[in-house]
Amino acid sequence: MMRRRRPLMRAAVIGGGAYMVGKSAQRGKQQEADQNAQIQELQQQQAQQQAPPAPVAAAPVAAPAAAGESITDQLVKLKGLLDAGVLTQAEFDTAKQKALQGG
Repeated sequence: MMRRRRPLMRAAVIGGGAYMVGKSAQRGKQQEADQNAQIQELQQQQAQQQAPPAPVAAAPVAAPAAAGESITDQLVKLKGLLDAGVLTQAEFDTAKQKALQGG
């Protein structure tokens, strides 16, 4: 006569093994997806660095200040233009000096 050999224990071991294999596969897929996202981000950064700067139309070095605009507001706008690539560092320095001198 055949004895039953702990069918619940066998099922638990098989189920636990299958769970671990599934988790391992999921972790591998997640790591691969993270790695692909990081590679794509680095490629985009590299492409931006290698791309020639867009041609910039001649911008006025310093626009006349509005009546209610403070020096701080002017400097913030100038810094934004510098960061956007509209102004060169030399143009920014000239405009900053004019703003600080009040002219």
